[in-house]
Amino acid sequence: MAISSLAQRTSVFTSGSTANTQLALAAATQRPKILEVSYIQLTAVASQIGVGRPQAVAGTPTNVLFQRDDPNDPASVTNGAVAWSTSPTVPLIYHRRWNGTLASVGVVWTFPRGLVVPASGAVVIWNIATTVAADVNCVVDD
Repeated sequence: MAISSLAQRTSVFTSGSTANTQLALAAATQRPKILEVSYIQLTAVASQIGVGRPQAVAGTPTNVLFQRDDPNDPASVTNGAVAWSTSPTVPLIYHRRWNGTLASVGVVWTFPRGLVVPASGAVVIWNIATTVAADVNCVVDD
């Protein structure tokens, strides 16, 4: 396994109860571990987000491949997405939650042993309430 990273900018969501980012989508034969997620708000609007495994992954996502931190390692097989034809579904349980109100503030979550993404599964950032555009960074071991 090797370390990969991906930075994405989300859109503004004016209502809650929708996916913001599909952080990591695992290949059918892989179980990547999320080591770190950071979320930085771009505007000063009260927002609430949560990180968890969706009940169903996004349909036809516009995937962006994670990039290896060491370019000599084999290419990553883990993808992230901020656009899709069918949204991922709400997680039953959140692993982390956060409330923000100011521009340029954020949160960094670490998962010391890794938050496992199941094979063919995903982890999402979910909009619990109105959410602003944000920069989302994720580090995986895949």
